[in-house]
Formats: sequence, structure tokens, C-alpha cells
Amino acid sequence: MAEVTNLRTGAETGLSALFEAGRKSFATEEAIGREEAFKFFEATGLPSRRVEAFKYTDLRAAIAEAAPSAEAPSAEAARNAVAAAKGFAEVEAARLTFVNGHLIRALSDLSGLPEGVAVTPINDAMGKGDVRLRRLAPVPQARDNAIYQLNTAFLADGVLISVAPGAKPALPLHLRFIGTGSAPFSTATRALVDLGEGSEVTIVESHEGPDGLTYQPNDALDVHIGKGGTFRHSRLNIEGNAAVALSTLSVRLDDEAKLETVAVVTGAVLSRHQIFLNIAGESTHVVVNGASMLRDGQLADSTLLADHAAVGGIGREQFKTVIDGDATGVFQGKIIVRQAAQQTDGKMKSDCLLLTDEGQMMNKPELEIFADDVACGHGATCGAPDDDLLFYLMARGLPRPEAQSLLVQAFLGEAIETVTHEGARAALIGEIEGWLRARG
Repeated sequence: MAEVTNLRTGAETGLSALFEAGRKSFATEEAIGREEAFKFFEATGLPSRRVEAFKYTDLRAAIAEAAPSAEAPSAEAARNAVAAAKGFAEVEAARLTFVNGHLIRALSDLSGLPEGVAVTPINDAMGKGDVRLRRLAPVPQARDNAIYQLNTAFLADGVLISVAPGAKPALPLHLRFIGTGSAPFSTATRALVDLGEGSEVTIVESHEGPDGLTYQPNDALDVHIGKGGTFRHSRLNIEGNAAVALSTLSVRLDDEAKLETVAVVTGAVLSRHQIFLNIAGESTHVVVNGASMLRDGQLADSTLLADHAAVGGIGREQFKTVIDGDATGVFQGKIIVRQAAQQTDGKMKSDCLLLTDEGQMMNKPELEIFADDVACGHGATCGAPDDDLLFYLMARGLPRPEAQSLLVQAFLGEAIETVTHEGARAALIGEIEGWLRARG
């Protein structure tokens, strides 16, 4: 039987050409394994509907051309982009600023960096062969993912953040990613957060860029939470309305580690935020939430894999999606409970609110359980706003649009209320309110 070979798309051919052209300028390859990562991509290509994990988000069809890697911006362009940035702007924090995927030290503010927190630009770390680079890609399943491997292959800049054992800084660290320009570009950034035993840290991420420009960001955040550590994380996607935004969060948890993460999405014509959890330690506690607000043909994909490999882990995953117009929401969630992970308690749910008849929601929750002493479950709901609740509010004098907005805020609020940091929580609530005002 003749072997069937898929023809390469223009984007795949373009990525190969870009990688070949960039070989000479890449920093020390051995530190992160660029060549191995790109070989993986060349063997698999851009994921299509034939790949089960991308059944509802066909990147092979969505990405027609490979945008060139963004050059570092001029000082003036970087200043103007930062001046217009909105994400978490009111939150008091130490800040690391990336413009077009490049760390801009002059526009970062680390003057208030808390004691016990160390920051190293990833290019400096690669040049010195920093041993912390070995903690990149802490989850095995992420290394089998084409998006993540593309990030590794084209990695241009990023940062290593170390939190000393026992350190518990109150001030959060803001990773600010801003796109700017008039021609299509792509970026690939990576951040590694390494928490020592018993430490705690809060990270907020904002991702934004211009409307009308088909730029292609691909960012990744790797986290290792040491024994008894706590990692709190809020992510905001307010990318431009023509962006194709890909992102990965991969986290390894040791014994008694705690994770709190929420991702809020209002931007990009197509976005995929994928989360890989390696729950390697005993007695862990994980809270993973998401809130997506979509309209005007947007597609937003939230994909989660939680791999429980130790006793007594608790997991709570809740994703909320609001769809207006002809937008499409996607949720794929999978909980794996290994045989050794007895007494795992995992609950996963996806809820969708459809504001029109044209929108659609794709839900695919899964459980894969090899242990016999567990309490795990999943569910998914999808429907229109409750007419009785609307009538109740309207009967008390609220116009229908305001009544519907209140219901949407309450619906999404369940995913936001778990955010511990007050400033981050207020900023995310503000994004929800802004989206509702723009909707009218």
C-alpha cells in the first residue's frame, strides 16, 4: 500500500524557512533544545481536525501564512505601546515589559521587586548555561504538543523567576506583553517560575496588541511549585481583533503545593489557551478557572489536562463562556487519575451562556481513572439567559439590556471570585464590565 503524505501548507513551509534563516542568530541551542523541538514540529505539522486535541480548533486551516519573527521595536515605538497598554495597569506590581516579544528593560519596573524574588532574562540564562533551564517543560504531555514545541523552536526572549524557600512577597509581579506595528509579525516568549519550598508568589499576565493586524503571538509559562508552595496566577487576553493567539501554561506540583489560576479572554479572532498540570506530589490543591467573552466570529479554545499521579490531590476546574453573535467557544478538559493517585477529589465543569441563536459551544470533558478510591466528576451546560430571572429584574425597573448584563456578570463572577489578590480580581471584573459596555 502506498504511503499517504500530507502536502505541506504555505504556513508550514514558511515556518521551516524562518527557522533555517534564524539558525545563526539563535542563542545557545543546547540550553533549550531548539533543533529537537523543530524536528517534532516538522514531523507533525500544524495541528488539524485529524488531531483529536485540535478537533474544534483547526490551526492548519486557520493559519494561512507564517508571519516573520518580530524585530525588537525602536525606543519610541516601545514607549508609545506601553503608554497605551491597559491590562492590569492599575494593579500595584513590579513589572516586566515585553514589546513584540522582546524584554524592554528600560520600560520594566523592578524597583519594588520583593525580597526573595530573583529575575533573570532568559537570553542571559541561556548564554551562561543556567541550571534552572532544566526546569523548562516540567510536564511531559506539553512536550508532545506542536504549539509548545514551536514556542521552544522560535523562542526569542523571556525570563526566569526564582522565589526563595519560605519567601512570601505581598507585591505581585506583572508580566506585560504588548504587540505593536503595522505589518504581520509573530512572537515566541517563555517565562519560568520556580518556587522554593514553602514559598508563595502572585503573577499577573496581560497580553494585548493592535486591532486590524494579523499578528501571531505564541507564549508559554512554565511553573514548578516546590513542597508546600503556593502559586497564584491571573491571565488576561485582550489581544487585537485579528490576532491568532496561542498560549501554554504548564505546571508541576510537588507535595502539598497549591495552584490558583484564572484566564480571562476577550481578545483575538482565534485563541487557544492550553493548560498542562503534572500533579506529582501528595495532598495538593488545584483551582483552575476560565472566563471567555466572545463575539463577531471569534473562536476561543480552553484546553486542560490535569494528570494526578499522587495520593490525595484536590482539583476544582470551572470554565465560563459567554457567546454573542456568531462566535464559537471550545472547552476540552481531561482529568487523568493514575493508579497511585488514590483519594483524588476532582471536579470539572464548563458552563456556556448563549446570548444569540447564531453562536455555538463545543464541550468535551473527559475522565480517565485507573484508581479505585476517588471522587471525580465532570459536567457541561449550555443555554440562554433565564427568562424568569430577566423578568424579575425588568419588573423592578431595569431595562432588558441592563438586566441581561447583570445576569452575565453574575454568571462570569463565579470564575473570578476565586482570585485571591484584590487588585487583580478588580481588574478582571473591570474587563467584564468593559466588554458588556462595548456590547451595548
